[in-house]
Amino acid sequence: MPVHRALPRLRRPARPAATEMPTHFGFTEVEEADKARRVAGVFDSVASRYDLMNDVMSAGLHRLWKAFAIRQANIRPGMKVLDIAGGTGDLASAFVRQAGTTGEVWLTDINASMLAEGRDRLLDRGLMIPLAQCDAERLPFASRYFDVVTVAFGLRNMTRKDVALSEMRRVLKPGGRLLVLEFSRIWAPLAPIYDAYSFNVLPWLGRKIADDEESYRYLAESVRMHPAQDALAEMMEHVGFDSVQWFNLMAGVCALHVGTTY
Repeated sequence: MPVHRALPRLRRPARPAATEMPTHFGFTEVEEADKARRVAGVFDSVASRYDLMNDVMSAGLHRLWKAFAIRQANIRPGMKVLDIAGGTGDLASAFVRQAGTTGEVWLTDINASMLAEGRDRLLDRGLMIPLAQCDAERLPFASRYFDVVTVAFGLRNMTRKDVALSEMRRVLKPGGRLLVLEFSRIWAPLAPIYDAYSFNVLPWLGRKIADDEESYRYLAESVRMHPAQDALAEMMEHVGFDSVQWFNLMAGVCALHVGTTY
């Protein structure tokens, strides 16, 4: 079990005034101030069945995608790692073993229900690590503190992705790396089949397994509103990441983007 010394001082950035700028909640246009509330409702609803639904709707492939991201992260003993929107703690549990007793791994999520699920699952594995409920657009960590920052299947739910990416860059040391694992654009010839599955099968599975059809309809819609691979790479470069590359998984069903600070 890791021992954590000299934890970073958590700061509470001032919350910016609510705006009336439009953004998207799936295919629905909403005000920025309303999106966070709606996304919170989605994850409050699905938290207890989150892993089960991921296994069913991806036929277990999400575990392989996360395993690939974990290998690419290449966490070594003594590293400081921040897992943003970490959900049920799949990545964090791997990182804490790799970072060892001299390392430091934080699990964060904006949603209290998801963070509680992650905490409980980590405890079940005999792991106790620092947690923080926080907004990725206002990370409560010192600048240039972490060696690696990860976010898996969480960026698309963030209202101002550019602001969140800027914050991720701020808390990384020079030479640190950001890894973003997210649903992306599938190879065009497969798009009709993928769309049929996303907009028909996923909501049906949500209704049958999680008693929540609308949350999984939102999932399908949010994937289509997320930037494509090249657009996300440009966004990362725009906020200051260098050597950005991406790896398409399952013909682009999801992609892992990796960027380095300088």
